[in-house]
Amino acid sequence: MIRYLIRRLVTSVVLLIIVSIVTFGIFFLIPKLTGTDPARLFAGKVTDPSAIEGIRIKLGFNKPIWVQYADFFKGLFVGRDYANGPDVTHCAAPCFGYSFRTDQEVWPLLLNRVPVTASLAAGAAILWLVGGTLAGVISALRRRTFIDRTVMFVALGGVSLPVYFTGLVAQLVFVHKVHWFPGGQYINFADDPGGWALKLIPAWVTLALLYAATYARLTRATMLETLGEDYIRTARAKGLRETSVIAKHAMRAVLTPIVTVFGLDLGGLLGGAILTETVFSLPGLGLLAITAIRQLDLPVIMGVTLFAAFFIILANLIVDMLYAVIDPRVRLG
Repeated sequence: MIRYLIRRLVTSVVLLIIVSIVTFGIFFLIPKLTGTDPARLFAGKVTDPSAIEGIRIKLGFNKPIWVQYADFFKGLFVGRDYANGPDVTHCAAPCFGYSFRTDQEVWPLLLNRVPVTASLAAGAAILWLVGGTLAGVISALRRRTFIDRTVMFVALGGVSLPVYFTGLVAQLVFVHKVHWFPGGQYINFADDPGGWALKLIPAWVTLALLYAATYARLTRATMLETLGEDYIRTARAKGLRETSVIAKHAMRAVLTPIVTVFGLDLGGLLGGAILTETVFSLPGLGLLAITAIRQLDLPVIMGVTLFAAFFIILANLIVDMLYAVIDPRVRLG
């Protein structure tokens, strides 16, 4: 088992390096192929050719693309100096470069947005995991009843309605009409835990509604398949209580695909819930990515992309570790 985890860890590191190479090539090689000069993007309103050439030299855009990537990769671990003669700017490790628009280091920009995205993803994940799984189990145990049809109808509606629609409706009704939740800007947890939760509840529910529907349908289908297995009939024939059969035997098989999907969903959201953060004006990684895309701020876009890739790869690694806990057959294999 330890050897398996070591192999998975090494594979994850290699995959992350490959993602960084591809991402770097997309954001810095393609603009050159299309005739866009990254130095001019960084210069902004500056039009002096000598000044733009100085920026090109300082940021290393005059070097071959493989040298630029080597400098970027090295800067992630030991930092980097951007130099043009006596003009030297140090970027501390991990150095993701400087924003083209704000002339700030990308890493602090990312770190400032992570708590918001993590708060949104964690709260919504708890709601959709508990609510969706529970709804799916109840629906499977009450198959072809009114409860089953109602749960599946709600699940179908949750999958069909886009986040920007349900989010705007939630804001209109619960924030501006009945005033159950506060509007305005994001509230830090350290400043006001109660206000922080009240501000995020509409976003949590909106995001959870979309994902919970998928989990309910997946849980129902897996539970119905599991209840027809031989070991479930054997457990019932031995006289075990139905609650014990469901909780101790059936749920283990049901949780395996749920954990897989949950890891991917949570890992993706930690990279930024773009639509939800935009609708609710939450200053997270998703909103940062949208702003950077509009401004063609390539280092920030690349930083968010690598952040998202890291969280997804990390989530996959954790899911593989959890398999051994949920399903003993993995340990035996």
